[in-house]
Amino acid sequence: MKQTSCLHEWMLRQAYDEAQDIRGMSALRGPEWNGDREREMRSISSLCLFVGNGEHLVADNQNNKITKYRRPVNLNIGMMVFAVILVYVVICVIMYFRTDHIVRYSVQEGSLTSNSIYKGIALREEQIVTGQDAGYVNYFAREGERTAVGDLIYTVDETGRLSDYIKAGSNGENSLSDSDLSELKTDITAFMHGFDRKRFDEVYNFRHNMESMAIKLANYNILENADALNDASGTVLINYRYAAKSGIVLYSTDGYENLKLEDMTSELFDEETYERKYLVNNGLIAAGEPVYKLATAEDWSIVIPVEKELADQLLEKEYVEVRFLKNQYTAWGEVAVHTNEAGETFASLTFTNSMITFCTDRFIDIELLLEEEKGLKIPNSAIVQKEFFIVPKAYVTRGGNNGGDGVLLETYNEEGEATTQFVETEIYEETETDYYLDNSTLRAGNYIVMPETGEKYAVSKTGSLQGVYNINKGYADFKQISILYENEEYSVVKSNTNYGLNVYDYIVLNADMVKDNEFIYE
Repeated sequence: MKQTSCLHEWMLRQAYDEAQDIRGMSALRGPEWNGDREREMRSISSLCLFVGNGEHLVADNQNNKITKYRRPVNLNIGMMVFAVILVYVVICVIMYFRTDHIVRYSVQEGSLTSNSIYKGIALREEQIVTGQDAGYVNYFAREGERTAVGDLIYTVDETGRLSDYIKAGSNGENSLSDSDLSELKTDITAFMHGFDRKRFDEVYNFRHNMESMAIKLANYNILENADALNDASGTVLINYRYAAKSGIVLYSTDGYENLKLEDMTSELFDEETYERKYLVNNGLIAAGEPVYKLATAEDWSIVIPVEKELADQLLEKEYVEVRFLKNQYTAWGEVAVHTNEAGETFASLTFTNSMITFCTDRFIDIELLLEEEKGLKIPNSAIVQKEFFIVPKAYVTRGGNNGGDGVLLETYNEEGEATTQFVETEIYEETETDYYLDNSTLRAGNYIVMPETGEKYAVSKTGSLQGVYNINKGYADFKQISILYENEEYSVVKSNTNYGLNVYDYIVLNADMVKDNEFIYE
């Protein structure tokens, strides 16, 4: 561009210099010469003057005016083709992002486990035992331990002399046996492995259990001292109290001891308002106050709040498998359901064992192992309902060039005579007496003929089937499914059925995006 501008400037300068020379020569040589050169000067003055913007400046010889002359547009065929292709690509991209796409899904074998985690309240047959005497209590039975009738549970020191004796350390050194130490280590290790920082309140329960165990081991060493105090005083200062019933000893109360399924409300599950009172060793009690508690039966239950639909499902099963999150043990519980006056529904799961394992726990986290069905796993978005004609099996026969399934459809010829025509139709499901036939080849009111007897049947009865669209052949082909189990996202269906799916089949992920027998372009 710069070189062109220099060329234009040079041409202008040359034309101007030549015009000046002509005018000077005409002054020297006279009029004759002037006439000849005047015409040449006019020719020079009409020279095209090029400028940098690509336009021509033309000098008008008549009136000495300069007019603009636009260069004609030069059409480039290559650029036009490129522009057309670019516009086409842009339109295709826009249409791609604005159009819903059909996505295929490969059917795979799988399973669904419907697991639900609940916080339940443990209900047991519990009996609170009250003290007969006032004084200081010292326990000799470990909490959570099964005791028999006549076993020593606690002593009552009416004067407090035994308590002072223990505090003064005059009872000598208490030593633990190897079995006692092993028991302590086992409990501590189990707590460490199962500790959850979100449930820090369990630390207090663990501390209470450890204190109970340590006290039991230590108190056995001071029994001889208690006998010595009684002998020295000549009166009974230390009272021994034994179990009147067999059961599991517990050293706490919470007001839930007499609860039944019919008493349940949602407020009882609020742990923030829940209070447990621990019965402390060497504590002072009055006569008639709670001194310990016995769980007297091995049968126990856990009550959980549930929705009405789940309650009906549990009742139908009668027994449900449960996993305890505390130790991952599993057990089967018998189901009972109750709905209170407020409309709240609760399910009770009754067990015949493992009560001693959870005897110190009122709130227990459990997992309901409701289902674990195996089969073909498909997304629920692929499932669709379709209507079919229901035809008795006796009217379905084989025929046509391919020997396929079909029916003899009654038709009329030009003369109005009744004839039969074999119409091939696909079977989608069958029962003991009927077939489900495609409704695209038959119409309601058509008559079909039984091959053996010629008996007629009016096509009218319909039924719906659940299924998916199989696209193995390049079009949407309905395949019936039998659902074993489903959740919010997936369903497990039977595999290797006569008219259903097989593993590795391709189906439409979103069934509402296609129509029956629609060709699929991917």
